[in-house]
Amino acid sequence: MAEGKVYLIGAGPGDPGLITVKGLRYLQQADVILHDYLANPSLLKEARDDCELIFVGKKHDPNQLTQSEINQILIDKGRERKVVARLKGGDPFIFGRGGEEAEALFDAGIAFEVIPGVSAATAVPAYAGIPMTHRGLASDVAFITGHEQADKDRSDLDWDKLARGVGTLVFFMGVKNLSNITANLIKHGRPHDTPAAVIRWGTLAKQKTIVGTLANIAEKIHQANLHPPAITVIGPVVQLREKLTWFEKKPLFGQRIVVTRPRRQGTELISLLQSKGAESIEFPTIQTVPVADYTILDHSIERLESYDWLIFTSANGVKYFMERLKYHGKDSRQLKNVKIAAVGPATARCLKAFNLIVDLIPKNYLAEGLLKELTRLQLSGRRILLPRAKEGRAILPEQLRAMGAEVTIAPAYQTIIADTEAAPLVDKIKNNQIDWITFTSPSTVRNFIALLNQKLRIDQDLKGIKIAAIGPIAAKAASALNIDVDVVAKKSTNAGLVAAIIQAVREP
Repeated sequence: MAEGKVYLIGAGPGDPGLITVKGLRYLQQADVILHDYLANPSLLKEARDDCELIFVGKKHDPNQLTQSEINQILIDKGRERKVVARLKGGDPFIFGRGGEEAEALFDAGIAFEVIPGVSAATAVPAYAGIPMTHRGLASDVAFITGHEQADKDRSDLDWDKLARGVGTLVFFMGVKNLSNITANLIKHGRPHDTPAAVIRWGTLAKQKTIVGTLANIAEKIHQANLHPPAITVIGPVVQLREKLTWFEKKPLFGQRIVVTRPRRQGTELISLLQSKGAESIEFPTIQTVPVADYTILDHSIERLESYDWLIFTSANGVKYFMERLKYHGKDSRQLKNVKIAAVGPATARCLKAFNLIVDLIPKNYLAEGLLKELTRLQLSGRRILLPRAKEGRAILPEQLRAMGAEVTIAPAYQTIIADTEAAPLVDKIKNNQIDWITFTSPSTVRNFIALLNQKLRIDQDLKGIKIAAIGPIAAKAASALNIDVDVVAKKSTNAGLVAAIIQAVREP
């Protein structure tokens, strides 16, 4: 990538999955990212650890930077030979003022590139089940700013052409001016019963759609107390929403769910929840780090050929074990004569990534499930290596030894409390903006309490929020800390946890 270049990147209308492949690639490579409130903040997780993040302000925020100030930052960073990503909601060149920024860069002699984004004009109505064109209903569409003030002496818009000559009208940011927009359209010949829809926070789990007609949509918006950001769609295509709505029919649509798993491990659960329509709030409560003393693990690795079984109780155990194996100049070939057991499919997938075949996976994805399967084998006198967390439960090695096995517990990593900022989640909880909290291990429960105990009255502030546990061990830990668990997954997997939440939502 060339140095000293500014990339104007369309972030899409809200759903982080709608950023383009090219936009994501340049975002991941940037030295500096300028972002505003319309770009989904979760995209910033893609930034390099050493990337400089500059928030250019929320609309109507007194600390918001002016457009000229934003332009100057882009120029200054470009002159520092920085790779700059200007992350903009929707598409930079559709009511995104990207043209102004590109013009300023050109005048300053700074190289730039525009990476188009998925526009809210098409994506937001699509998520509401409204196509922009449809055979027999609309063959043309217009994108229009809704920012014109009602008290202007003269409108810059040709209302006569808009009212009579275009099938579908899409107004950006026109909520506050909606009564003026509808009045002008009716005045210039658009039928008062023309279908209309206003979609707020489109493509996100908090999406809200209100449908009416030109005659009543403004009053409906007022009664619903609906505020920007929103897209307004006017035209016959709105009536297709009854048939084509899909996003708002997802089983977890609108559910706001806290994920307490470690940041890396939470990705799969977050993806599953979002695929079902939920809004995932990341609040990692634990993080994994290497152990201070690798003596036991190192000694075990030096004599791997002496073990009969290698048992993994987590994907983290696999990761840290294989990293230590590589540190000693060894690889998976050293395990050719060792049988391998994994506590569940996620751990097995991790092993498969290292080209290791798993000999045993229990039906019940817990230590107890492993024990049930292992009791069917002749383990007396067998040597078993158990690379795991320093804080692992005692039940597995104790029971294996009771069967006559020789067990080596080799601490491969340890879990510590995460340094997650609690204030944003506290605000959401106090403002009744959380529906579910998920727990995937005893440590996620304990650390959740530790992070929030000084900021919330746990016994009171969590009332009304449902608690979901990935399995009985996590549920037991929550109950021990006086947290009532509403749902326990039948299968201790991310998919099992999501399925349990869906069932609870469907059958309250």
